[in-house]
Amino acid sequence: MAIEVIMPKAGSEMEEGEIVQWFKQEGDEVKEGEVLLEIVTDKVNMEVEAEASGTLLKILANPGDVVPVVQTIAWIGEPGEEVSSSTDTKSVEIETVVEKKVDRTPVKEVEKIDYSGLRATPAARAFAREKNIDLSKVVGTGAKGRIHKDDVINYKLNDKVKISPLAERIAQVEGINVKSIVGTGPNGKIMKEDVLAVLSGTTKEAPKPKEEIVSKVEKKEDKLPNENQWGVVETIPMSPMRKVISKRMSESYFSAPTFVVNVEVDMTELLALRKKVLDTIMAETGKKATVTDFVSLAVIKSLMKHPYVNASLSKDEKEMYLHHYVNLSIAVGMDSGLVVPVIKGADKMSLKELVVASKEITTKALEGKLRPDEMADSTFTISNLGMYGVHSFVPIINQPNTAILGVSATQEKPVVRDGEIVVRPIMMLTLTADHRVVDGLEGAKFMKTLKEAIENPISLLI
Repeated sequence: MAIEVIMPKAGSEMEEGEIVQWFKQEGDEVKEGEVLLEIVTDKVNMEVEAEASGTLLKILANPGDVVPVVQTIAWIGEPGEEVSSSTDTKSVEIETVVEKKVDRTPVKEVEKIDYSGLRATPAARAFAREKNIDLSKVVGTGAKGRIHKDDVINYKLNDKVKISPLAERIAQVEGINVKSIVGTGPNGKIMKEDVLAVLSGTTKEAPKPKEEIVSKVEKKEDKLPNENQWGVVETIPMSPMRKVISKRMSESYFSAPTFVVNVEVDMTELLALRKKVLDTIMAETGKKATVTDFVSLAVIKSLMKHPYVNASLSKDEKEMYLHHYVNLSIAVGMDSGLVVPVIKGADKMSLKELVVASKEITTKALEGKLRPDEMADSTFTISNLGMYGVHSFVPIINQPNTAILGVSATQEKPVVRDGEIVVRPIMMLTLTADHRVVDGLEGAKFMKTLKEAIENPISLLI
């Protein structure tokens, strides 16, 4: 019996996904675990694998189509088998359940490596033994080069080869170095067939990509088709991620009547405190505490005193949800677009825990490894452009948040203290708030609390 391929629901808040591309065409043979297509949802790209082997009988949604979750997008079955052309899963009866086949081929025991004599935490040693990683090749970020578990994880991520689980298992059993194999799967992923080709002594030519994500201008001898009197115009189609960003920002900008509050903050005491605890936090966590981490802690403490700034509005605008906890989003900019990973339960974290959590989630964002649920359930967002020398900017609210804080660069400025002009490090903070939930007075009170917390940072550690 034919098996449905459905739009997966990856995360509690996922309602739909956009199809980026199909790696198989109708009539192609499909094997269980093989990548069928790529989708994007909430600015996260995902590969969808086949849950059964057979023939791809029918594709019901094309690249660019936005499909609700759990809706049928294709069928896999026997050649010539009739299937429904409907995408409504409710109209299709599923008579059987396909049990996934498990390859129980015994795997050769991995040789253990002696890690004695290296400066490494017990967790790092255990993880290295489990993953068969040579600790002597890992660079430690702890005190005196001590290796932490995160160092081993980062080493493994950077050394990771894209390979399907079955292909990896075969290569391990046969003792094949997977780094020497050219993958013919999507994005150069090594598939089972590539490993078997090495075993049989044959080679396979990697397929050329069916389409480029960014279209290039092709010059012709006579005239460029997109050239005008001033020069060449390069046409670049919007990527799925950029489409999602465009949609979300438009919805936020045109639906929420906003107001903006600017506050200048003296960073003298916060920078001094950071300098005092920097080495201690580095020694204990292997992570460097940034100014953003301290500002984030001040924001979290301030939000707990001003729940309306940490609120959200129901879709029918009849109810307000006051969150007595903080799930803090940190905007992360990449060449492909902006993502907003979430630090869940940030209000329960110490400074040390917040430093670790922020670095881990930011690293996953930059490596494109975020799951949809890691960008869900946010209650407040921070956007920092200070590292680019930006003096002031007005960020757009990350829905369904009620507010967002823009953090700018710290600048040396002359200020008056006790009747004298002195030079102090000054940072501009900008709050953009939804006036449907927050009044200007409440926004101003929140910024006053935040300013006091940053200028008296020792209170954050009490």
